[in-house]
Amino acid sequence: MGIHKSIGEILVESFGLHPLDLQRALDVQAAENLRLGELLVKEKKLSEADVLRALAMQQGLEYLEEQPKPEQVDLHLLEKISINYAKQNRTVPLWLKDEGTVVVAMNDPMAYWVMDDLGAKLGKRLDVVLMEVQRVLDIINKAYTRRAQSVDLGTEDEQFEEGEVADLVDVIDMTDEAPIIRWVNAIIFNAAKERASDIHIEPGDREVVVRYRIDGLLYETKHANKNYLSAIVARVKIMSGLDIAEKRLPQDGRIRRRIAGRDIDMRVATIPTARGERITIRLLDQGSILLDLADIGFDRRELDIMQDLIYRPHGILLVTGPTGSGKTTTLYASLNKINTPEKNILTIEDPVEYQLAGISQVQVNPKIKLSFAAGLRSFLRHDPDVIMVGEIRDLETAEIAIQASLTGHLVLSTVHTNDSAGALTRLVDMGVEPFLVASSLNGILAQRLVRRLCPHCKEAYEPTREEMVEVGIDFDSFMAGEVAGYPVSAEFKRPPRGMVFRAKGCHVCLNTGYQGRTGIYELLEMDDDIRALSMKKIDANHIKKVAVTKGLKTLRQDGAYKVISGITSLSEVMLVTAEDMA
Repeated sequence: MGIHKSIGEILVESFGLHPLDLQRALDVQAAENLRLGELLVKEKKLSEADVLRALAMQQGLEYLEEQPKPEQVDLHLLEKISINYAKQNRTVPLWLKDEGTVVVAMNDPMAYWVMDDLGAKLGKRLDVVLMEVQRVLDIINKAYTRRAQSVDLGTEDEQFEEGEVADLVDVIDMTDEAPIIRWVNAIIFNAAKERASDIHIEPGDREVVVRYRIDGLLYETKHANKNYLSAIVARVKIMSGLDIAEKRLPQDGRIRRRIAGRDIDMRVATIPTARGERITIRLLDQGSILLDLADIGFDRRELDIMQDLIYRPHGILLVTGPTGSGKTTTLYASLNKINTPEKNILTIEDPVEYQLAGISQVQVNPKIKLSFAAGLRSFLRHDPDVIMVGEIRDLETAEIAIQASLTGHLVLSTVHTNDSAGALTRLVDMGVEPFLVASSLNGILAQRLVRRLCPHCKEAYEPTREEMVEVGIDFDSFMAGEVAGYPVSAEFKRPPRGMVFRAKGCHVCLNTGYQGRTGIYELLEMDDDIRALSMKKIDANHIKKVAVTKGLKTLRQDGAYKVISGITSLSEVMLVTAEDMA
Protein backbone atom coordinates (compact mmCIF):
# COMPACT_ATOMS: atom_id res chain seq x y z
CA MET A 1 0.00 0.00 0.00
CA GLY A 2 1.56 3.30 -1.03
CA ILE A 3 2.34 6.31 1.06
CA HIS A 4 0.00 8.37 -1.12
CA LYS A 5 -3.00 7.03 0.84
CA SER A 6 -4.00 9.01 3.92
CA ILE A 7 -3.98 7.38 7.33
CA GLY A 8 -7.77 7.84 7.48
CA GLU A 9 -8.28 5.89 4.28
CA ILE A 10 -6.10 3.05 5.51
CA LEU A 11 -7.98 2.89 8.82
CA VAL A 12 -11.34 2.70 7.02
CA GLU A 13 -10.22 0.18 4.42
CA SER A 14 -8.11 -2.15 6.54
CA PHE A 15 -9.10 -1.67 10.20
CA GLY A 16 -12.89 -1.34 10.15
CA LEU A 17 -13.16 2.34 11.06
CA HIS A 18 -16.61 3.66 10.08
CA PRO A 19 -16.44 6.57 7.62
CA LEU A 20 -18.78 8.65 9.82
CA ASP A 21 -16.44 8.14 12.80
CA LEU A 22 -13.53 9.22 10.61
CA GLN A 23 -15.34 12.38 9.54
CA ARG A 24 -16.31 13.29 13.10
CA ALA A 25 -12.72 12.75 14.19
CA LEU A 26 -11.44 14.98 11.37
CA ASP A 27 -13.89 17.73 12.42
CA VAL A 28 -12.75 17.55 16.07
CA GLN A 29 -9.06 17.15 15.19
CA ALA A 30 -8.53 20.73 14.14
CA ALA A 31 -10.26 22.11 17.23
CA GLU A 32 -8.35 19.96 19.72
CA ASN A 33 -5.02 20.15 17.90
CA LEU A 34 -4.51 16.37 18.15
CA ARG A 35 -3.27 13.87 15.61
CA LEU A 36 -5.96 11.79 14.01
CA GLY A 37 -4.66 8.53 15.44
CA GLU A 38 -4.36 9.97 18.97
CA LEU A 39 -7.95 11.24 18.80
CA LEU A 40 -9.36 7.91 17.59
CA VAL A 41 -7.53 6.03 20.38
CA LYS A 42 -8.71 8.63 22.93
CA GLU A 43 -12.32 8.16 21.80
CA LYS A 44 -11.81 4.35 21.84
CA LYS A 45 -12.74 3.94 18.18
CA LEU A 46 -9.49 2.04 17.58
CA SER A 47 -6.67 0.57 19.62
CA GLU A 48 -3.19 2.08 19.69
CA ALA A 49 -1.91 -1.10 18.04
CA ASP A 50 -4.31 -0.69 15.09
CA VAL A 51 -3.22 2.92 14.54
CA LEU A 52 0.44 1.91 14.63
CA ARG A 53 -0.18 -0.94 12.17
CA ALA A 54 -1.87 1.55 9.84
CA LEU A 55 1.03 3.99 10.18
CA ALA A 56 3.48 1.16 9.45
CA MET A 57 1.55 0.36 6.26
CA GLN A 58 1.47 4.03 5.25
CA GLN A 59 5.16 4.69 5.97
CA GLY A 60 6.52 1.36 4.73
CA LEU A 61 7.72 0.37 8.21
CA GLU A 62 7.28 -2.69 10.42
CA TYR A 63 4.96 -2.98 13.42
CA LEU A 64 6.72 -5.26 15.95
CA GLU A 65 4.12 -7.78 17.09
CA GLU A 66 6.32 -9.68 19.57
CA GLN A 67 7.69 -7.83 22.62
CA PRO A 68 11.52 -7.92 22.64
CA LYS A 69 13.14 -9.56 25.66
CA PRO A 70 15.60 -7.45 27.72
CA GLU A 71 18.41 -9.91 27.02
CA GLN A 72 17.90 -9.42 23.27
CA VAL A 73 18.80 -5.73 23.52
CA ASP A 74 22.42 -4.97 22.62
CA LEU A 75 23.65 -3.11 25.72
CA HIS A 76 26.52 -1.52 23.79
CA LEU A 77 23.97 0.44 21.76
CA LEU A 78 22.72 2.10 24.96
CA GLU A 79 26.12 3.69 25.64
CA LYS A 80 25.35 6.82 23.62
CA ILE A 81 21.64 7.04 24.48
CA SER A 82 20.66 8.07 28.02
CA ILE A 83 17.54 6.71 29.66
CA ASN A 84 16.29 10.29 29.92
CA TYR A 85 16.55 10.78 26.15
CA ALA A 86 15.01 7.38 25.43
CA LYS A 87 11.98 7.99 27.67
CA GLN A 88 11.38 11.55 26.47
CA ASN A 89 11.38 10.48 22.82
CA ARG A 90 9.76 7.05 23.31
CA THR A 91 12.56 5.28 21.48
CA VAL A 92 15.26 2.70 22.17
CA PRO A 93 17.87 0.97 20.00
CA LEU A 94 17.35 -2.80 20.05
CA TRP A 95 20.02 -4.67 18.10
CA LEU A 96 22.33 -4.57 15.08
CA LYS A 97 20.64 -5.83 11.93
CA ASP A 98 23.92 -5.83 10.05
CA GLU A 99 27.17 -3.87 10.27
CA GLY A 100 25.62 -0.64 9.09
CA THR A 101 22.02 -0.81 10.38
CA VAL A 102 20.49 -0.63 13.88
CA VAL A 103 16.92 -1.74 14.61
CA VAL A 104 15.28 1.02 16.67
CA ALA A 105 11.87 0.82 18.38
CA MET A 106 9.78 3.99 18.22
CA ASN A 107 6.25 5.06 18.95
CA ASP A 108 6.04 8.01 16.57
CA PRO A 109 7.10 7.41 12.95
CA MET A 110 6.62 11.10 12.19
CA ALA A 111 9.38 12.20 14.60
CA TYR A 112 11.96 12.58 11.86
CA TRP A 113 14.17 14.82 14.00
CA VAL A 114 14.51 11.97 16.52
CA MET A 115 15.53 9.57 13.74
CA ASP A 116 18.14 12.05 12.50
CA ASP A 117 19.45 12.55 16.03
CA LEU A 118 19.60 8.80 16.75
CA GLY A 119 21.37 8.15 13.47
CA ALA A 120 24.00 10.75 14.38
CA LYS A 121 24.41 9.43 17.95
CA LEU A 122 24.74 5.80 16.87
CA GLY A 123 26.67 6.51 13.66
CA LYS A 124 24.57 4.01 11.69
CA ARG A 125 21.48 3.77 9.49
CA LEU A 126 18.22 3.07 11.29
CA ASP A 127 15.62 0.40 10.65
CA VAL A 128 12.59 1.73 12.54
CA VAL A 129 9.99 -0.62 14.02
CA LEU A 130 6.83 0.63 15.71
CA MET A 131 5.54 -0.30 19.17
CA GLU A 132 2.92 1.01 21.61
CA VAL A 133 4.09 3.60 24.17
CA GLN A 134 3.86 1.27 27.15
CA ARG A 135 5.77 -1.48 25.37
CA VAL A 136 8.56 0.95 24.43
CA LEU A 137 8.78 2.22 28.03
CA ASP A 138 8.76 -1.32 29.37
CA ILE A 139 11.74 -2.40 27.25
CA ILE A 140 13.55 0.86 28.12
CA ASN A 141 13.13 0.20 31.86
CA LYS A 142 14.22 -3.42 31.67
CA ALA A 143 17.14 -2.87 29.30
CA TYR A 144 18.60 0.04 31.25
CA THR A 145 18.09 -1.80 34.55
CA ARG A 146 20.03 -4.73 33.11
CA ARG A 147 22.77 -2.38 31.93
CA ALA A 148 22.96 -0.56 35.28
CA GLN A 149 23.62 -3.85 37.02
CA SER A 150 26.72 -4.33 34.90
CA VAL A 151 28.12 -0.82 35.41
CA ASP A 152 31.85 -0.91 36.06
CA LEU A 153 34.72 1.53 36.20
CA GLY A 154 37.76 -0.10 34.68
CA THR A 155 41.20 1.03 33.69
CA GLU A 156 40.27 2.58 30.35
CA ASP A 157 37.85 5.39 29.57
CA GLU A 158 35.86 3.22 27.20
CA GLN A 159 35.06 0.85 30.07
CA PHE A 160 32.63 3.34 31.60
CA GLU A 161 29.18 1.82 31.65
CA GLU A 162 26.26 4.14 31.10
CA GLY A 163 23.20 2.40 32.49
CA GLU A 164 20.54 4.19 34.47
CA VAL A 165 17.77 2.49 36.36
CA ALA A 166 14.15 3.51 35.96
CA ASP A 167 13.37 2.67 39.57
CA LEU A 168 16.18 5.03 40.59
CA VAL A 169 14.78 7.97 38.68
CA ASP A 170 14.51 9.91 41.94
CA VAL A 171 18.18 9.25 42.77
CA ILE A 172 19.53 10.31 39.42
CA ASP A 173 20.14 13.88 38.32
CA MET A 174 18.48 13.45 34.96
CA THR A 175 20.39 16.35 33.36
CA ASP A 176 23.84 14.96 34.24
CA GLU A 177 25.05 11.95 32.32
CA ALA A 178 28.46 11.53 34.03
CA PRO A 179 29.45 7.85 34.31
CA ILE A 180 30.51 8.36 37.96
CA ILE A 181 26.94 9.37 38.81
CA ARG A 182 25.53 6.29 37.14
CA TRP A 183 28.11 4.07 38.83
CA VAL A 184 27.29 5.41 42.32
CA ASN A 185 23.55 5.15 41.63
CA ALA A 186 23.97 1.55 40.49
CA ILE A 187 25.86 0.76 43.72
CA ILE A 188 22.98 2.16 45.81
CA PHE A 189 20.24 0.58 43.70
CA ASN A 190 21.81 -2.88 43.78
CA ALA A 191 22.43 -2.63 47.53
CA ALA A 192 18.75 -1.87 48.13
CA LYS A 193 17.71 -4.68 45.78
CA GLU A 194 19.95 -7.23 47.50
CA ARG A 195 18.75 -6.23 51.02
CA ALA A 196 22.16 -4.89 52.06
CA SER A 197 22.30 -3.01 55.36
CA ASP A 198 25.62 -1.28 54.64
CA ILE A 199 27.75 -0.26 51.67
CA HIS A 200 31.53 -0.04 52.20
CA ILE A 201 33.55 1.89 49.59
CA GLU A 202 37.17 1.18 50.48
CA PRO A 203 40.34 2.47 48.77
CA GLY A 204 43.10 -0.07 48.19
CA ASP A 205 46.55 0.24 46.66
CA ARG A 206 45.38 -0.05 43.05
CA GLU A 207 41.59 -0.19 43.13
CA VAL A 208 38.46 0.83 44.96
CA VAL A 209 36.56 -2.11 46.45
CA VAL A 210 32.82 -2.04 47.17
CA ARG A 211 31.42 -4.46 49.73
CA TYR A 212 27.81 -5.01 50.84
CA ARG A 213 26.82 -6.26 54.28
CA ILE A 214 23.95 -8.70 53.74
CA ASP A 215 22.41 -10.53 56.71
CA GLY A 216 25.37 -9.51 58.86
CA LEU A 217 28.17 -10.71 56.53
CA LEU A 218 30.28 -8.70 54.07
CA TYR A 219 30.47 -9.59 50.36
CA GLU A 220 32.65 -7.98 47.69
CA THR A 221 30.52 -6.75 44.80
CA LYS A 222 32.35 -4.22 42.62
CA HIS A 223 35.81 -2.86 41.86
CA ALA A 224 36.89 0.39 40.23
CA ASN A 225 40.23 1.83 39.20
CA LYS A 226 41.91 3.81 42.01
CA ASN A 227 42.00 6.88 39.70
CA TYR A 228 38.24 7.26 40.15
CA LEU A 229 38.31 7.38 43.97
CA SER A 230 38.22 11.17 44.31
CA ALA A 231 35.30 11.43 41.85
CA ILE A 232 33.35 8.69 43.66
CA VAL A 233 33.93 10.31 47.06
CA ALA A 234 32.96 13.73 45.71
CA ARG A 235 29.71 12.35 44.25
CA VAL A 236 28.68 10.70 47.51
CA LYS A 237 29.56 13.89 49.45
CA ILE A 238 27.44 16.00 47.12
CA MET A 239 24.49 13.62 47.55
CA SER A 240 24.81 13.71 51.34
CA GLY A 241 25.46 17.46 51.69
CA LEU A 242 29.06 17.16 52.90
CA ASP A 243 32.04 19.44 52.26
CA ILE A 244 33.85 18.05 49.21
CA ALA A 245 36.89 20.23 49.91
CA GLU A 246 37.46 18.76 53.40
CA LYS A 247 39.50 15.58 53.01
CA ARG A 248 41.41 15.55 56.29
CA LEU A 249 38.59 15.15 58.80
CA PRO A 250 35.80 12.57 59.20
CA GLN A 251 32.35 13.76 58.12
CA ASP A 252 28.81 12.49 58.63
CA GLY A 253 25.86 13.12 56.35
CA ARG A 254 22.54 11.78 55.24
CA ILE A 255 20.80 10.89 51.98
CA ARG A 256 17.09 10.23 51.65
CA ARG A 257 15.74 8.79 48.42
CA ARG A 258 12.91 6.66 47.09
CA ILE A 259 14.24 3.51 45.44
CA ALA A 260 11.99 1.00 43.70
CA GLY A 261 8.98 2.25 45.63
CA ARG A 262 10.72 2.09 49.02
CA ASP A 263 11.72 5.04 51.21
CA ILE A 264 15.42 4.57 51.96
CA ASP A 265 17.36 6.71 54.44
CA MET A 266 21.13 6.48 54.09
CA ARG A 267 23.59 7.49 56.81
CA VAL A 268 26.91 8.42 55.24
CA ALA A 269 30.24 8.48 57.09
CA THR A 270 33.60 9.36 55.57
CA ILE A 271 37.03 8.97 57.14
CA PRO A 272 40.52 9.68 55.78
CA THR A 273 42.80 6.62 55.60
CA ALA A 274 46.37 6.14 54.45
CA ARG A 275 45.11 5.10 50.98
CA GLY A 276 42.43 7.78 50.63
CA GLU A 277 38.97 8.56 51.96
CA ARG A 278 36.79 5.61 52.89
CA ILE A 279 32.97 5.78 52.81
CA THR A 280 30.42 3.74 54.71
CA ILE A 281 26.73 4.09 53.84
CA ARG A 282 24.11 2.53 56.11
CA LEU A 283 20.79 1.86 54.39
CA LEU A 284 17.75 2.30 56.59
CA ASP A 285 14.59 0.94 55.01
CA GLN A 286 11.51 2.50 56.59
CA GLY A 287 9.43 -0.55 55.70
CA SER A 288 11.82 -3.07 57.22
CA ILE A 289 12.16 -1.37 60.61
CA LEU A 290 8.52 -0.61 61.40
CA LEU A 291 7.59 -4.15 62.35
CA ASP A 292 5.19 -5.48 64.93
CA LEU A 293 6.55 -7.21 68.03
CA ALA A 294 4.90 -10.42 66.85
CA ASP A 295 6.95 -10.34 63.63
CA ILE A 296 10.49 -10.12 65.02
CA GLY A 297 10.89 -13.58 66.53
CA PHE A 298 9.27 -13.65 69.99
CA ASP A 299 7.59 -16.85 71.12
CA ARG A 300 4.15 -16.58 72.66
CA ARG A 301 5.32 -16.51 76.31
CA GLU A 302 7.98 -13.86 75.66
CA LEU A 303 5.57 -11.80 73.56
CA ASP A 304 2.97 -11.77 76.36
CA ILE A 305 5.60 -10.68 78.92
CA MET A 306 6.99 -8.03 76.56
CA GLN A 307 3.57 -6.56 75.91
CA ASP A 308 2.89 -6.47 79.65
CA LEU A 309 6.18 -4.61 80.24
CA ILE A 310 5.63 -1.93 77.58
CA TYR A 311 2.09 -1.21 78.74
CA ARG A 312 3.12 -0.58 82.35
CA PRO A 313 2.68 3.06 83.43
CA HIS A 314 6.19 3.45 84.83
CA GLY A 315 9.53 1.73 85.25
CA ILE A 316 12.47 0.94 82.98
CA LEU A 317 12.72 -1.66 80.22
CA LEU A 318 16.28 -2.24 79.01
CA VAL A 319 17.29 -3.90 75.74
CA THR A 320 20.86 -5.20 75.66
CA GLY A 321 23.16 -6.60 73.03
CA PRO A 322 26.12 -5.66 70.85
CA THR A 323 25.96 -3.19 67.96
CA GLY A 324 23.90 -4.61 65.10
CA SER A 325 21.85 -6.99 67.22
CA GLY A 326 18.49 -5.40 66.37
CA LYS A 327 17.96 -3.33 69.53
CA THR A 328 16.63 -0.33 67.58
CA THR A 329 14.14 -2.51 65.71
CA THR A 330 12.83 -3.90 69.00
CA LEU A 331 12.52 -0.45 70.60
CA TYR A 332 10.72 0.99 67.56
CA ALA A 333 8.38 -2.01 67.43
CA SER A 334 7.59 -1.42 71.11
CA LEU A 335 6.94 2.30 70.56
CA ASN A 336 4.71 1.55 67.58
CA LYS A 337 2.72 -0.87 69.70
CA ILE A 338 1.97 1.68 72.42
CA ASN A 339 1.83 4.79 70.23
CA THR A 340 -1.66 6.28 70.57
CA PRO A 341 -2.96 9.87 70.56
CA GLU A 342 -3.50 9.58 74.32
CA LYS A 343 0.24 9.15 75.00
CA ASN A 344 3.00 11.73 74.79
CA ILE A 345 6.12 9.86 73.60
CA LEU A 346 9.53 11.52 73.41
CA THR A 347 12.81 9.98 72.25
CA ILE A 348 16.45 11.09 72.27
CA GLU A 349 18.64 9.10 69.91
CA ASP A 350 22.12 9.04 68.39
CA PRO A 351 21.22 9.31 65.58
CA VAL A 352 17.49 9.37 64.80
CA GLU A 353 17.45 6.40 62.43
CA TYR A 354 13.78 6.41 61.48
CA GLN A 355 11.12 9.06 61.84
CA LEU A 356 8.04 7.78 63.64
CA ALA A 357 4.66 9.44 63.12
CA GLY A 358 3.17 10.95 66.28
CA ILE A 359 6.43 10.73 68.27
CA SER A 360 8.76 13.65 69.04
CA GLN A 361 12.32 12.57 68.32
CA VAL A 362 15.48 14.47 69.27
CA GLN A 363 18.99 13.78 68.01
CA VAL A 364 22.04 13.98 70.25
CA ASN A 365 24.40 16.83 69.25
CA PRO A 366 27.68 17.01 71.21
CA LYS A 367 28.67 20.26 69.46
CA ILE A 368 25.95 22.13 71.33
CA LYS A 369 26.19 19.95 74.46
CA LEU A 370 22.91 18.17 73.72
CA SER A 371 23.71 14.82 75.32
CA PHE A 372 21.43 11.94 76.34
CA ALA A 373 21.41 13.32 79.88
CA ALA A 374 20.65 16.91 78.80
CA GLY A 375 17.81 15.81 76.51
CA LEU A 376 16.39 13.45 79.10
CA ARG A 377 16.45 16.17 81.76
CA SER A 378 14.57 18.52 79.43
CA PHE A 379 12.00 15.85 78.56
CA LEU A 380 10.74 15.80 82.14
CA ARG A 381 9.45 19.36 81.64
CA HIS A 382 7.35 18.30 78.62
CA ASP A 383 4.81 16.12 80.44
CA PRO A 384 5.86 12.80 78.82
CA ASP A 385 4.16 9.44 79.30
CA VAL A 386 6.88 7.39 77.60
CA ILE A 387 10.55 8.26 77.10
CA MET A 388 13.00 6.38 74.91
CA VAL A 389 16.72 6.97 75.48
CA GLY A 390 18.98 5.65 72.73
CA GLU A 391 21.59 4.36 75.18
CA ILE A 392 22.49 4.63 78.85
CA ARG A 393 26.24 5.30 78.67
CA ASP A 394 27.06 7.06 81.93
CA LEU A 395 25.97 7.60 85.52
CA GLU A 396 24.24 10.92 84.83
CA THR A 397 21.98 9.46 82.14
CA ALA A 398 21.26 6.38 84.27
CA GLU A 399 20.29 8.48 87.31
CA ILE A 400 17.94 10.74 85.31
CA ALA A 401 16.34 7.71 83.64
CA ILE A 402 15.76 6.10 87.04
CA GLN A 403 14.36 9.35 88.43
CA ALA A 404 11.98 9.57 85.48
CA SER A 405 10.82 5.98 85.98
CA LEU A 406 10.22 6.49 89.70
CA THR A 407 8.13 9.61 89.07
CA GLY A 408 5.55 7.93 86.86
CA HIS A 409 7.14 7.57 83.42
CA LEU A 410 7.86 4.50 81.31
CA VAL A 411 11.47 4.58 80.12
CA LEU A 412 12.84 2.41 77.29
CA SER A 413 16.58 2.29 76.70
CA THR A 414 19.59 0.14 75.79
CA VAL A 415 22.87 -0.84 77.41
CA HIS A 416 25.79 -2.84 76.02
CA THR A 417 26.04 -6.15 77.88
CA ASN A 418 26.27 -9.77 76.75
CA ASP A 419 23.16 -11.06 78.52
CA SER A 420 20.16 -9.87 80.49
CA ALA A 421 21.53 -10.35 84.01
CA GLY A 422 24.71 -8.48 83.05
CA ALA A 423 22.70 -5.26 82.71
CA LEU A 424 22.03 -5.28 86.46
CA THR A 425 25.71 -5.32 87.37
CA ARG A 426 26.52 -2.88 84.54
CA LEU A 427 24.30 -0.20 86.10
CA VAL A 428 25.84 -0.80 89.53
CA ASP A 429 29.32 -0.55 88.00
CA MET A 430 28.34 2.85 86.60
CA GLY A 431 27.71 4.00 90.16
CA VAL A 432 23.94 3.60 90.47
CA GLU A 433 22.80 2.49 93.93
CA PRO A 434 21.65 -1.17 93.88
CA PHE A 435 18.32 -0.36 95.56
CA LEU A 436 17.54 2.15 92.78
CA VAL A 437 18.33 -0.45 90.12
CA ALA A 438 16.12 -3.01 91.85
CA SER A 439 13.19 -0.65 92.36
CA SER A 440 13.15 0.96 88.91
CA LEU A 441 13.75 -1.93 86.49
CA ASN A 442 10.75 -3.82 85.12
CA GLY A 443 12.60 -6.13 82.77
CA ILE A 444 15.72 -6.68 80.68
CA LEU A 445 15.73 -8.10 77.16
CA ALA A 446 18.96 -9.48 75.71
CA GLN A 447 18.93 -10.24 72.01
CA ARG A 448 20.95 -11.31 68.97
CA LEU A 449 20.18 -11.70 65.28
CA VAL A 450 20.52 -15.08 63.55
CA ARG A 451 20.26 -15.69 59.83
CA ARG A 452 17.16 -17.50 58.63
CA LEU A 453 17.63 -20.54 56.44
CA CYS A 454 16.76 -20.08 52.78
CA PRO A 455 13.38 -21.83 52.37
CA HIS A 456 14.28 -22.81 48.79
CA CYS A 457 17.38 -24.90 49.47
CA LYS A 458 17.68 -25.85 53.17
CA GLU A 459 18.28 -29.56 53.68
CA ALA A 460 17.43 -31.89 56.57
CA TYR A 461 19.97 -34.01 58.43
CA GLU A 462 20.24 -35.89 61.73
CA PRO A 463 22.24 -33.91 64.34
CA THR A 464 24.68 -35.56 66.73
CA ARG A 465 24.04 -35.99 70.44
CA GLU A 466 26.90 -33.55 71.19
CA GLU A 467 25.39 -30.82 69.00
CA MET A 468 21.99 -31.00 70.69
CA VAL A 469 23.44 -31.17 74.21
CA GLU A 470 25.60 -28.13 73.50
CA VAL A 471 22.55 -26.01 72.67
CA GLY A 472 20.70 -27.24 75.75
CA ILE A 473 18.33 -29.79 74.19
CA ASP A 474 17.96 -33.31 75.61
CA PHE A 475 18.96 -35.58 72.71
CA ASP A 476 16.79 -38.56 73.62
CA SER A 477 13.70 -36.39 74.09
CA PHE A 478 14.42 -34.65 70.79
CA MET A 479 14.74 -37.96 68.90
CA ALA A 480 11.50 -39.15 70.47
CA GLY A 481 9.74 -36.03 69.17
CA GLU A 482 9.02 -34.76 72.68
CA VAL A 483 10.70 -31.34 72.22
CA ALA A 484 8.40 -28.88 70.50
CA GLY A 485 9.59 -25.85 68.58
CA TYR A 486 7.74 -22.64 67.80
CA PRO A 487 4.63 -22.32 65.67
CA VAL A 488 5.94 -21.27 62.25
CA SER A 489 4.52 -20.11 58.94
CA ALA A 490 4.18 -22.40 55.95
CA GLU A 491 7.36 -20.86 54.54
CA PHE A 492 9.39 -22.40 57.36
CA LYS A 493 8.17 -25.97 57.33
CA ARG A 494 9.37 -28.15 60.19
CA PRO A 495 12.10 -30.72 59.62
CA PRO A 496 11.19 -34.43 59.83
CA ARG A 497 11.16 -36.01 63.29
CA GLY A 498 14.64 -36.39 64.77
CA MET A 499 16.19 -34.08 62.18
CA VAL A 500 17.05 -30.40 61.77
CA PHE A 501 17.81 -28.24 58.74
CA ARG A 502 21.18 -26.88 57.64
CA ALA A 503 22.26 -24.37 55.00
CA LYS A 504 22.97 -25.54 51.47
CA GLY A 505 22.97 -22.59 49.04
CA CYS A 506 21.20 -21.71 45.79
CA HIS A 507 20.89 -18.81 43.34
CA VAL A 508 18.02 -17.29 45.36
CA CYS A 509 20.17 -16.82 48.49
CA LEU A 510 23.42 -15.97 46.63
CA ASN A 511 24.70 -19.47 47.56
CA THR A 512 24.88 -18.58 51.26
CA GLY A 513 22.07 -20.88 52.39
CA TYR A 514 20.44 -18.03 54.32
CA GLN A 515 17.92 -15.33 53.50
CA GLY A 516 17.02 -12.62 56.01
CA ARG A 517 17.42 -12.58 59.79
CA THR A 518 15.31 -13.03 62.90
CA GLY A 519 15.87 -12.39 66.59
CA ILE A 520 16.67 -14.72 69.45
CA TYR A 521 15.80 -13.40 72.90
CA GLU A 522 16.46 -13.75 76.61
CA LEU A 523 13.79 -11.88 78.56
CA LEU A 524 14.41 -11.41 82.27
CA GLU A 525 11.34 -10.15 84.13
CA MET A 526 12.18 -8.61 87.49
CA ASP A 527 10.44 -10.28 90.44
CA ASP A 528 10.99 -10.08 94.21
CA ASP A 529 13.72 -12.76 94.24
CA ILE A 530 15.71 -11.15 91.40
CA ARG A 531 15.33 -7.72 93.01
CA ALA A 532 16.63 -9.08 96.32
CA LEU A 533 19.68 -10.61 94.66
CA SER A 534 20.33 -7.36 92.79
CA MET A 535 20.26 -5.31 96.00
CA LYS A 536 22.83 -7.67 97.55
CA LYS A 537 25.20 -7.07 94.58
CA ILE A 538 25.15 -10.78 93.72
CA ASP A 539 27.15 -11.45 90.52
CA ALA A 540 25.33 -11.70 87.18
CA ASN A 541 26.03 -15.42 86.64
CA HIS A 542 24.32 -16.39 89.89
CA ILE A 543 21.34 -14.13 89.13
CA LYS A 544 21.01 -15.75 85.70
CA LYS A 545 21.10 -19.27 87.15
CA VAL A 546 18.31 -18.37 89.56
CA ALA A 547 16.30 -16.83 86.70
CA VAL A 548 16.73 -20.03 84.63
CA THR A 549 15.17 -22.07 87.46
CA LYS A 550 12.21 -19.68 87.25
CA GLY A 551 11.70 -20.28 83.51
CA LEU A 552 14.18 -17.90 81.86
CA LYS A 553 15.05 -19.13 78.39
CA THR A 554 18.65 -18.23 77.51
CA LEU A 555 19.73 -16.89 74.14
CA ARG A 556 21.18 -20.25 73.16
CA GLN A 557 18.04 -22.13 74.24
CA ASP A 558 15.81 -19.74 72.32
CA GLY A 559 18.04 -20.28 69.28
CA ALA A 560 17.79 -24.05 69.74
CA TYR A 561 13.99 -23.91 69.60
CA LYS A 562 14.23 -21.91 66.37
CA VAL A 563 16.49 -24.67 65.01
CA ILE A 564 13.89 -27.31 65.88
CA SER A 565 11.26 -25.15 64.19
CA GLY A 566 13.25 -25.09 60.93
CA ILE A 567 13.96 -21.35 61.07
CA THR A 568 17.75 -21.37 61.48
CA SER A 569 20.67 -23.79 61.75
CA LEU A 570 22.66 -25.20 64.67
CA SER A 571 25.91 -23.71 63.35
CA GLU A 572 24.36 -20.23 63.17
CA VAL A 573 23.05 -20.41 66.75
CA MET A 574 26.38 -21.71 68.04
CA LEU A 575 28.25 -18.91 66.30
CA VAL A 576 25.99 -16.09 67.52
CA THR A 577 25.71 -17.36 71.13
CA ALA A 578 29.32 -18.44 71.64
CA GLU A 579 29.55 -16.56 74.96
CA ASP A 580 26.25 -17.89 76.31
CA MET A 581 27.22 -20.94 78.35
CA ALA A 582 24.32 -20.87 80.81
